[in-house]
Amino acid sequence: MCIALISTAHPSYSLIIIDNRDEFLHRPTSSPDWWPEPNSHVLGSRDLARATHGTWMGVTKQGKVAVLTNYREDKASEAVGVYSRGVIVNSWLTGPVDKQQATRDFVQALVASPEAKQVGGFSLVCGHINEPLAIVSNRSSDMDHITWVATEKNQTRGLSNTSLAEDPGGEKFMQEEIEKHVRDGQDEDALIKRLLDVLSIDTLPRLAEESASIDTYIHHLRKSIFIPVIGAPDDADHTAEEIAAARVEDETKTSTNGAFDQTYTSGVYGTQKQTILLARPDGRVRYFERTLYDNQAKAVPMGQGDRSFEFDITQ
Repeated sequence: MCIALISTAHPSYSLIIIDNRDEFLHRPTSSPDWWPEPNSHVLGSRDLARATHGTWMGVTKQGKVAVLTNYREDKASEAVGVYSRGVIVNSWLTGPVDKQQATRDFVQALVASPEAKQVGGFSLVCGHINEPLAIVSNRSSDMDHITWVATEKNQTRGLSNTSLAEDPGGEKFMQEEIEKHVRDGQDEDALIKRLLDVLSIDTLPRLAEESASIDTYIHHLRKSIFIPVIGAPDDADHTAEEIAAARVEDETKTSTNGAFDQTYTSGVYGTQKQTILLARPDGRVRYFERTLYDNQAKAVPMGQGDRSFEFDITQ
């Protein structure tokens, strides 16, 4: 279901964004990297289950940033739209680079777009680093429903898979860890460790059913920042042939009508990736991502799935 936390509370960083990607663990996903041409200015992981290869979080060399969370539905299958939510994020990140694309203009066009109504429910945070960021949802009807964050120092805001007014629980923990980091005078790696600890807080209620599915848990997911593996181990036993066949079939469908193979909306589910963005006032950006499970739903040994990038924003 995903959670994102945005903060301007650290005196050394103008913006911190941390994010958990919760997903069916067999859903094929790339590692974070700079994208191929013509979008080599974009950094982030990509969803490989749809031919559009959308993303849920990314940043550009020019300082555009975006992160998306999906809405909680009554069943996991109801969260799938005609088109991928990742296309919404891609449209911001791959937009004009030769000039500053105004966040408000993009968001206003997005709210009015009929295509935005044909993807699953989402909330999107987007904007330019060192400027206010917009939160918009395809459940919004006009610009009056847009919220702005990172408008001043000492703000921390959480975004989950439900209404914007509902605190997903991480704001307090993130604020506390930032304060401890500043108090102890620790380095940047220590800050990343503290933020990973926040993203790993597991308070999900354990249900009595031994093999409780994602649909059984779906209304409980908002009660935890981190989602442990949900589903019976046998749910993970898709063969390599099934996954490959589903991918080929999906690419064929997506090229025509955007359909999505249901292979990727079943099986074991949990927090798959944890991402941290740190931006300084001088334009230096660090982008860190930890992969917890590979595309065969196998746990990645701690640290072996870590990728870290550093760059300076260019105009």
